[in-house]
Amino acid sequence: MKSLLATLAFSLLASSALASVEVKSCNRTVTFEEPPKAAISNDVNLTEMMLVLGLRDHMVGYTGISGWKTLDEKMREGVAELPELSEKYPTKEVLVGADADFYFAGWNYGMKVGGEVTPETLEPFGIKVYELTESCIHIGEKPKVSMDDMYNDLLNLGKIFQVEERAQSLVAAYRTELEEFTSGLKTSGEPLKVFVYDSGEDRPFTAGRYAMPTAMIEAAGGKNIMDGFDKSWAKVDWEAVVDGAPEVVVIVNYGSVTAEQKINFIKTNPALSDIPAVKNDRFVVLEYVEATPGPRNIKAVKKLASGFWGE
Repeated sequence: MKSLLATLAFSLLASSALASVEVKSCNRTVTFEEPPKAAISNDVNLTEMMLVLGLRDHMVGYTGISGWKTLDEKMREGVAELPELSEKYPTKEVLVGADADFYFAGWNYGMKVGGEVTPETLEPFGIKVYELTESCIHIGEKPKVSMDDMYNDLLNLGKIFQVEERAQSLVAAYRTELEEFTSGLKTSGEPLKVFVYDSGEDRPFTAGRYAMPTAMIEAAGGKNIMDGFDKSWAKVDWEAVVDGAPEVVVIVNYGSVTAEQKINFIKTNPALSDIPAVKNDRFVVLEYVEATPGPRNIKAVKKLASGFWGE
């Protein structure tokens, strides 16, 4: 009998150990003994990652969308039963008050370096944090952005919530779709020079070497003129845009200033009148949820390619 009990106890311990998973989150290793049951995601693109993996039943809410962006019909349906706990970045009290056990966010995607909401400040409350891979450049070194950054987040979420097969299947489908599209893409041979305009009039806020649009522009046959700018999303001077002579300007559409207003600002800015994109009226609009890491990135590459090279 003792031998049987010992065997059963060992089996239970073994199965418990198997359930424990470790994932790399920026410069940390985070251990999960079981899938989170009360998760919160910040921002529209991170929330879509959760939804595309079928994790809504593991969520108690989301944050950081309506303060800047609107939900399209697809997203509204996806989060219909979930509350938005904060219109912008949540406070620590909001997350603790929701009895959360998991926060999916990123640096400048719901957390700020030195802010009140960080993995370290949430740890005493039993809230584990997984950080968006693209955002890791804010706290340390990382390789130049690639589509693998987005794939990595989906695969890690798959491990955390123990839906690995679903995540692997989804990522494999994305990889295949993108490879098939890019292999058949007809370009002029030389990458088009592209500038990403997010916002700002005195100084433009744009995508640098570590921001997702750089990877998507390259997949679509272009080159971000800010590829040498060692930042993710940050401000530059207009002189750098003029010097880069972009042939296409990609507009990130969100917030109170519309894409049309952003295009008009660039067209009517005397300092930009001689850049090829303005002369030839070449603009491509990406929605915020397409321009940031998430499930709509493959569609965004196709949209960019259509704007670069035609249908």
